[in-house]
Amino acid sequence: MSKPSTRAEPGKRNTMNRLLAAGRQIFALKGLAGARVEDIAREAKVTKQLVYHYYGSKEVLFSTVLDDASQQIMQELITLDIDDLPPEEALRSLLHCCFDQYMKDPHLGALALEGIRFHNASETRSNSFTSESPALVVKFSAVLKRGMETGVFRQGIDARLLLASSALLMSGGFTNHYTMSVLVGFDTTSEDGMRIWREHSVNLILASIMQQPVRL
Repeated sequence: MSKPSTRAEPGKRNTMNRLLAAGRQIFALKGLAGARVEDIAREAKVTKQLVYHYYGSKEVLFSTVLDDASQQIMQELITLDIDDLPPEEALRSLLHCCFDQYMKDPHLGALALEGIRFHNASETRSNSFTSESPALVVKFSAVLKRGMETGVFRQGIDARLLLASSALLMSGGFTNHYTMSVLVGFDTTSEDGMRIWREHSVNLILASIMQQPVRL
């Protein structure tokens, strides 16, 4: 079943927004397998039949929740105003913005991890992440290019590899916080833990590309 149109009348759009918010919370807490449509409907204050009417199945609702979350995050990253900043500061701001998505939403790490399982086990349809990621690559590449041209970053950096590595590092404290917390000796999802992991991750990424060493 295709994703419901976002060009809906205000009442319907409001109902769908409540369903997405409820689904985001319950899928993050219980996973796709453990979440029940009845619970999502109750949280959104609608009937179970209306959930099926709009989305057809729990899996389509989950996919739409992932797509909605991805679209919000990608839009914030893509529209981040960093063009006038020096390359190092611009990259630091972009990485902070990526990390801060997880700080703002306590459910995002669990939702992202469940999304990884879902995409690995399912045939993934076209979504916001796949359609908008090229624009993020362009933005990331432009910062790296400016840094290489001014001698701040070393030459020969592969933008896509660095972006992918950065995404894994920045999100790892949330999507795999048990392993990370055991290894580093603190809870990476606590207030202090997030602050420490945030700065360590950004400094480590910058240290890997700077002409001059970054103090970690």
